[in-house]
Amino acid sequence: MLNTILTGPATDNPPLLIAHGLFGSARNWGVIAKRLSDSRQVITVDMRNHGDSPWTDSHSYADLAEDLAQVIAAHGGRADVLGHSMGGKAAMVLALTHSQAVNRLVIADIAPLVYGHSQTPLIDAMRAVDLATVSRRSDAQLAPCVTDPSTRAFLLQSLDIPGRRWRLNLDVLAAEMDKITGWPDITGQFDGPALFLSGALSAYVPREAYPQIRALFPKARFASIPGAGHWLHAEKPREFESALRVFLA
Repeated sequence: MLNTILTGPATDNPPLLIAHGLFGSARNWGVIAKRLSDSRQVITVDMRNHGDSPWTDSHSYADLAEDLAQVIAAHGGRADVLGHSMGGKAAMVLALTHSQAVNRLVIADIAPLVYGHSQTPLIDAMRAVDLATVSRRSDAQLAPCVTDPSTRAFLLQSLDIPGRRWRLNLDVLAAEMDKITGWPDITGQFDGPALFLSGALSAYVPREAYPQIRALFPKARFASIPGAGHWLHAEKPREFESALRVFLA
């Protein structure tokens, strides 16, 4: 089963399961998990091939959704679910295939679409680091393609200094990149409450995608956070938290 971090005690409210995005980990969501745990238990996970979760040869959304279903089954059988980016696609597939396990669904800055971009250059940049020379994160010289300081810092959070290794299955993530940026051929509907929360500066959830979203999630509501991009939970954490609280309540 996936590596999990439990924050706060179980309450009468359903637990909140948080699924991170590509190259992320449960630890990235620690601050938000702690703040939201005042009203419910929060379960953050390392997705497969990330963090301390098992490494596998597959990274399909069907498999990722099944991983999340197992975590929910181990913690009462029903949860509110929040997924960001890759984790958002996994959460959508979970809701469509295991609707009985999902109470409320929050999808952060992603849509059920096939995206044309690839994150393979970032994988190449991580592979190129000479780990034998790294004794602290500042020693890791990522390739020039990683120009954004926040992206650089985010990637380096997955560098295990004592083990001199990446806590990411880079080979499988590269091999499965088309699946990660794609969307599976899936039918059905999730009839529960669903919030699609986007960064106003992000292009990941275009208005043209709304009909497709509503076809799969008839009760979908849409909201955006001003001044935020794709990493809306990190860029505007208080506004993100506020929107979650209103919806989950």
